[in-house]
Amino acid sequence: MSAARFHSVLVANRGEIALRIMRTAHRLGYRTVAVYSDADRNAPHVRAAHTAVHIGAAPPAASYLNIPALLDAARRTGADAIHPGYGFLAENADFAQACADAGLVFIGPGADAIRAMGNKAGAKLLMRQAGVPCVPGYQGADQSDARMLEEAGLIGYPVMIKAAAGGGGRGMRRVDRADDFMPALRSARSEAASAFGSDELILEKAIVEPRHIEIQVFADMHGNAVHLGERDCSVQRRHQKLIEESPSPAVSAELRARMGQVSVAAAKAIGYVGAGTLEFLLGGDGNFHFMEMNTRLQVEHAVTEAVAGVDLVEWQLHVAQGATLPLAQAQIDARLASGGHAIEVRLCAEDPQQDFLPQSGTVAHWRPPTSLRCDHALEDGAAIPPYYDSMVAKVIAHGSDRADALRRLAHGLDECALLGVKNNRNFLSRCLRHAAFTAGQGTTAFIETHFPAAARTSAPDDTAPAIAAVLLALQKTAAVESRYPLELQGWSSSFSYPQPRTFMLDDAKIALQVTTLPGRSWQVEQEGKSTTMSATVLGAHETALVVDGRTRHAFHAGAGTTLHFALDGNEHAVIDLTYAPAAGDRRGAGSGQVVAPMNGQVVALHVEQGAQVKAGQVLLVIEAMKMEHGVLAEIDGQVGSLLVGVGDQVAPGRLLAEISPPQQTQ
Repeated sequence: MSAARFHSVLVANRGEIALRIMRTAHRLGYRTVAVYSDADRNAPHVRAAHTAVHIGAAPPAASYLNIPALLDAARRTGADAIHPGYGFLAENADFAQACADAGLVFIGPGADAIRAMGNKAGAKLLMRQAGVPCVPGYQGADQSDARMLEEAGLIGYPVMIKAAAGGGGRGMRRVDRADDFMPALRSARSEAASAFGSDELILEKAIVEPRHIEIQVFADMHGNAVHLGERDCSVQRRHQKLIEESPSPAVSAELRARMGQVSVAAAKAIGYVGAGTLEFLLGGDGNFHFMEMNTRLQVEHAVTEAVAGVDLVEWQLHVAQGATLPLAQAQIDARLASGGHAIEVRLCAEDPQQDFLPQSGTVAHWRPPTSLRCDHALEDGAAIPPYYDSMVAKVIAHGSDRADALRRLAHGLDECALLGVKNNRNFLSRCLRHAAFTAGQGTTAFIETHFPAAARTSAPDDTAPAIAAVLLALQKTAAVESRYPLELQGWSSSFSYPQPRTFMLDDAKIALQVTTLPGRSWQVEQEGKSTTMSATVLGAHETALVVDGRTRHAFHAGAGTTLHFALDGNEHAVIDLTYAPAAGDRRGAGSGQVVAPMNGQVVALHVEQGAQVKAGQVLLVIEAMKMEHGVLAEIDGQVGSLLVGVGDQVAPGRLLAEISPPQQTQ
């Protein structure tokens, strides 16, 4: 990697990542170039840049992973540097080399360093040579099923299967029994090949309930390297991080210094330049083991910026032009000692109640927290496409200590609203308030232990149906008031007459009666229970409701017969059926109809038409937001029809297959 002056930066990424980089680049006076796929034509990052270039179709392989298209976009716009962001091509050595060959500054480490650390197997060998403790495992060239099964037995269960060419939880499986190893191996191979273009795998001994600790390192072209402390990323689902904080409640000053020294030595050993992160597993015995090095900026870099008082993107831009590091290790250590505490949560379009299934759709209303840093690319009407990662925003709180930061973050999440697409905002809020997390006891087993599937469902709210009915009435009133003169607004001939209303509230069909009273008040009757409430409209998307003498705030958005609202942190979806024509019978769960749970692409079929299947058997695999999801049979029977093939793009609710129960089998 060689230094060069540059003035125009093409950001080879999208969404909040691109906006984060552009924010610093603009502050420092750089011209920026955005790139976009078909799915992102109207995205905020496109409007934020000085100019933007269309680079291909929505799937990443046709756009954000298309190296020739990115280089051509730089050539056409006069960009002289490329920032890869994080994700996509950020850790692709071929991309870094292609940028250098094209005379462009790649704002990141050189291709040799990326290549050295980009393969987990090779990286472990290098780290061992540098004296870095590593997790025991197998990183051999023999990738045959038989050899992998043999090595897993030698390591001892539980073992982790990991993609050698990438991370982020993709191509990763934990296996607890030998009988489960081969299905997990095949699934990991498939997902790794799809996500990283390589199906090479490694095996590691699974360390039970460790902490996931990472060290932020930074190096310049003059041989200087420093670390900026640790981040604790232990709270995860599907091996992907959800909550990150700095400093870690489990890391002492002595351990921080030791892990930092090891990490800096490792960076120097490979001639590293730029921002990088070494990831470790920290056992309950205080021993730490190297897992991998991410040769890029991390999603969670904001917590390090908060406690160290730096802008890591600014450091990247300076180092890429040959500048020395802005701070020495002693200065950084002093800042960390007095920098307080920072915690970040990842707001994701996913359904925690369905094993964190990714979601896509249109944002009905977005309200970011007013008092915290929130990196996002959301707005009312924004599309969340099915092709990319499910993370849509990061919320970061910085306080004088951990309790202060935690209180600020929990309050900020309460202020936040994302309506129209299922998301994990409420789940994150519950995690932050859990006694184990507030006590600093979160390990990689935190969600599995404290929030198993059955515990992710919020307690039912008995007033939600009545509130939904009133919000629907307000929505209708607002539409009427916009069409009639002032002297007729608010007049009704039906005061004191109950009006029937039927709607779907989430997955339940609700029937009740609403009586409109004077002064924006209503009486709702449902199954013999009467609820009286009044409303004060506070804004286009916020209403204060007095329900049986208690004031509650609701955020809401909708039009026509649809409504989305958030109440006490829980998001709800409503479809008004009052005037809808009668619908034909739709068979539900257990009917034998197999429907798509999300937007995605069919990447594998495990059965053929006519096959006999058992309940719980994987029928096919859908890839969505970079993850593979097996679609299961809900009943025993015979596959009567198979309506999709590999490569088909499917929408939520699309019929994929039909299974005839045994008594219907010929």
